[in-house]
Amino acid sequence: MALVDNAVYVDGHRVSTPHTLDETFEVMKQNKGFAWIGLYRPSELEVRAVATEFSLHHLAVEDALAGHQRSKIERYGDILFVVLRPARYMDDEERVEFGELHVFVGPDFVVTIRHAESPDLAQVRERMESTPHLLGLGPEAVLYAILDQVVDEYGPVVAGLENDIDEIEDQLFDGDPEVSRRIYALSREVIEFQRATQPLVGMFESMQRGFDKYNVDLELHRHLRDVLDHTLRIVERGDAFRQLLQNALTVHSTLVGQRQNDEMRHLSETSLAQSEEVKKISSWAAILFAPTLVGTIYGMNFDHMPELHWALGYPFALALMLAMGVTLYTVFKRRDWL
Repeated sequence: MALVDNAVYVDGHRVSTPHTLDETFEVMKQNKGFAWIGLYRPSELEVRAVATEFSLHHLAVEDALAGHQRSKIERYGDILFVVLRPARYMDDEERVEFGELHVFVGPDFVVTIRHAESPDLAQVRERMESTPHLLGLGPEAVLYAILDQVVDEYGPVVAGLENDIDEIEDQLFDGDPEVSRRIYALSREVIEFQRATQPLVGMFESMQRGFDKYNVDLELHRHLRDVLDHTLRIVERGDAFRQLLQNALTVHSTLVGQRQNDEMRHLSETSLAQSEEVKKISSWAAILFAPTLVGTIYGMNFDHMPELHWALGYPFALALMLAMGVTLYTVFKRRDWL
């Protein structure tokens, strides 16, 4: 059922709880109060029925039906159309879930169209009904109470994001390979959070400028200023979170670069060590090759060879082998191959 709660208020007190929209419209005609209609994911027919009864502007109705709007406030004559992006932190999944709330505020009605579990409008209604003097100020008082609830529910979201960022700082220096993925995921959530909260500042300032023009009660002035103060602090935290994540990404890139440099340096040192070993092996191979070459030549046993029948041929061959080996050893030693 799209109709979550439906009531008509006179002087801050609930005088009727109609079960259908048709009943609501009938009771409104009989009483000098205002209606507060709460809808949850209504059908197009239900939205258009409300739009027809309260003469809502067709552009605002189309926005409400299309959804996926940014936070904003628009005035169509004496009717305000407000889009809010409430949020709640899901502890089990460590992520932020964003919703969407459309509020139509007229001289004698408030219509809320909620597309997610947040915000808890039942809590808003209960709080307002417990303070009849505030509810008696009319539909605008309901709007400010809704704004207050949405901003209050941003508090746990801020705390959850802060905790996630603290965990990322620990992961950065633990060498967790998944940290970059989590930084990007958190960055997207923070950006979405900023899109939900930053427009609120301009919305509140716009509403403040219309206080005198639309004769808004002084009590509501104070109420809105208090909500604006909370909003400014939340927006500042969102900006700080985004900067922290950008710094974390920079640090992560630096650490990855350092690890890669360390690996390259280690590979270079290993390659140099291997090169030194190859030099030594090659040097000794060359030294051993020289006498082997001489011995191989003299071992061919040909009849006609120089010094074959020379009495000093054998000592000469040994001396030649030794001389070649010593010469090569000296050359390699001077070049630091040995």
